[in-house]
Amino acid sequence: MSSPTEKPVALVLSGGGVRAMVFHLGVLRLLAERQALERVRRLSTVSGGSLLVGLILRENAMVWPSSSQFLETIYPKLRQQLCARSLQWGAVRQLLWPWNWRYLFSRANLLALALQYEWGVTAALREVPDQPEWSINGTTAENGKRFRFRHDTLGDYELGYAKPGCFPLSSALAVSAAFPGGFGPLSVATKPFQWKKRPTWDADVRDARQVNVGYRRLHLYDGGVYDNLGLEPFFDAGCGVPKHPDEIIVVFDAGAPLKQGFSMFALNPFRLKRVADIMSDQSRALRVRTFAHFLQQAPLRGAYLYINTSVGGGEPCESAAFAAGFPTTLRRLKPAEFDRLAEHGYRVSLQVESQYGLV
Repeated sequence: MSSPTEKPVALVLSGGGVRAMVFHLGVLRLLAERQALERVRRLSTVSGGSLLVGLILRENAMVWPSSSQFLETIYPKLRQQLCARSLQWGAVRQLLWPWNWRYLFSRANLLALALQYEWGVTAALREVPDQPEWSINGTTAENGKRFRFRHDTLGDYELGYAKPGCFPLSSALAVSAAFPGGFGPLSVATKPFQWKKRPTWDADVRDARQVNVGYRRLHLYDGGVYDNLGLEPFFDAGCGVPKHPDEIIVVFDAGAPLKQGFSMFALNPFRLKRVADIMSDQSRALRVRTFAHFLQQAPLRGAYLYINTSVGGGEPCESAAFAAGFPTTLRRLKPAEFDRLAEHGYRVSLQVESQYGLV
């Protein structure tokens, strides 16, 4: 959208399954109408946000699209595909081949196969363009840190980083399906990679030394376990400042709001899940509050677009209730569902633009 300074933009695309994918498409549609996609310098994505960017790149020969390409080709094609095919049933179909039965409890591996063989995501991670710089975020089960996939590296700051080699983009995207709750994480063998780590946090990357990560395999969960916003690569929450001061940070948050209520049935198996949801909601709220405080102190330095935002001046807002209440799933959408979700993202963007002059 519009900005008097025409600064480069860093986009943060949250998780939330297909709900997030389509909400984000609605926001991107308005960005494209404002000729702003050409200004995108960095991307940070989680879960559904990662899947969306992967499909956008696949549809455009592994090149970030121009605003006109997005409006004329990418948006209508992804609408057609997401309304015709199911990502989650594509993963289930991989079990038709007996050699994939070993992945019966690993949704991430099955989704990786579906992305590769049904959705045409056949590129290696190293084939991702270097501009805009894209960080795909996961969570390392072994140490609880943010695991980052980029075109030139993969790893986390505690274990170290390695060049991706032939690591499939589909596998990096499939980490989005590895949310705890009966489904295993994506398992990555460490031996094929040469891991390096800087001796100190502020040391030059050229001083990195080869290290032994200490694990034969790493187990990677959805980045939403660590940070469902994906804000950390661009924003230092501890100091309340952006890591790249010359860039505008725009956050697309399609995370579902915490539902109200609690079952008092003593043997209810979902009690532990409720506790986990509360902890996750509070962790996300702390990140949002810090970023919101930054925006209050530094107008025109960024924007925060939340799926549960009322639009059109009405309370309660049917558009927000539908979008925010849509389940976190990867199923096929009905065209009417797609259009309602995308339109809500578009209208939230318009409202933020009209109120603050910037998205």
